Amino acid sequence: MSDALTGVTHLPHLGVIRVEGADAASFLQGQLTQDFEHLATGQARLAAYCTPKGRMQASFIGLKLADGDIVLVMSADILPATLKRISMFVMRAKAKLRDATAEFALYGVAGDALADIAPTLAGPWAATASGNATVIGLYPADGIARGLWLAPAGTAAPVGPALSLEAWLASDIRSGVAMITAPIVEALVPQMLNYESIGGVNFKKGCYPGQEVVARSQFRGTLKRRAYLAHSQEAMTAGDEVFHSSDASQPCGIVAQAAPSAQGGWDAIVSMQSTAAQDGVVTLRSGDGPALVIEPAPYPLLEDI
Repeated sequence: MSDALTGVTHLPHLGVIRVEGADAASFLQGQLTQDFEHLATGQARLAAYCTPKGRMQASFIGLKLADGDIVLVMSADILPATLKRISMFVMRAKAKLRDATAEFALYGVAGDALADIAPTLAGPWAATASGNATVIGLYPADGIARGLWLAPAGTAAPVGPALSLEAWLASDIRSGVAMITAPIVEALVPQMLNYESIGGVNFKKGCYPGQEVVARSQFRGTLKRRAYLAHSQEAMTAGDEVFHSSDASQPCGIVAQAAPSAQGGWDAIVSMQSTAAQDGVVTLRSGDGPALVIEPAPYPLLEDI
């Protein structure tokens, strides 16, 4: 990633679910992997929505706008299905969920542009006001700060040099933080994308769908798959399987998110068996596919801290 990663870009691939009502926080508390009951106004969290078997159906960046008003920013391609499913469990809770994508403007801001717009932003998942917008800190890409700018629709775009969407998507990969999209729905438990290490799981909160599986994976030493960075000269896409030279007949992992690299070729976040990352050759789509260059995630894992 070049130091040229600075500027502002519109993020049309993201959507917003709005949760309103007196029970908005308590309802989400019982559905997602993160603590929303203790979320202060203006704070943000990464969270996942899991099946009873602990497999992620969706992931969100949640932001509390006010008491009884929480927004969940997510991949637009799975928003309708996610909204339909999670709404089934509202029952008697005083909470209403809707697709509020059209109510908000979403921009990615990086580098010097972020420093100009939100100079006090304290890091990943921190949030700060910028006019009538909120800027949420994201994980950096190769040391370059990144943020998500969210404001009511019709608000003037944040000021800064134009940044291409392609450059932003490439920086998403280099940050090591993957969001759930259609090709990987129900493919991974949160730890397979390192969510416990990047603020996406709260192990002290109460129950939610899949909580027993997620907790057991964490505390019984059964974590065998992790997220890594990968590079290939061939195009990659979410859902592609990857293989290891020790067993060309069975995949050892899956591409979670991919984008063209600013340096040529393609970069990806790959969830795969930890043992496969230690030695041998990892290949794309088949045992004799193109070789991948594997790097560790660009942040420490909770188990190593």
